[in-house]
Amino acid sequence: MRVIRSVRPIQQLIKKAKSAGKTVGFVPTMGALHDGHRSLLRRCRRENDLAVLSVFVNPKQFGPEEDFAEYPRRERADKKLAKREKVDIMFIPTAKEMYPEGYLTYIEVERMTRVLCGRSRPGHFKGVTTVVGKLLNIITPDVLYLGQKDAQQAAVLT
Repeated sequence: MRVIRSVRPIQQLIKKAKSAGKTVGFVPTMGALHDGHRSLLRRCRRENDLAVLSVFVNPKQFGPEEDFAEYPRRERADKKLAKREKVDIMFIPTAKEMYPEGYLTYIEVERMTRVLCGRSRPGHFKGVTTVVGKLLNIITPDVLYLGQKDAQQAAVLT
């Protein structure tokens, strides 16, 4: 399993794999991997030549009253689980890598992100849609695997 922390190297690796005719499956996460993630990774591994996992705790989806600093970060345990599930590439970028100084572009879904938990978490879905959009543009997967734990988030992203 390769652990990559920068955009350019992962893009080059995936471009090479795709030019060799390989399919790329992608599981985006914020880490602290659990059985739900394991299920997605197994399906990704089964259905694709290359299984890619990202672990990125996205500061843009945390509101001012939410504790970004307290979100669990378990890189060592996440790497072990990823290896057991035969992940090919684990992408673990920094916030600076994902949002370089002067970053100004965001993706925002109207209406449906202003109800349910979106009402009490202004800006949350803007952060989610932006990071998923960025990750999709970096990884360029053939298949994206998303959990169904958060129904509103699943609806916003699909």
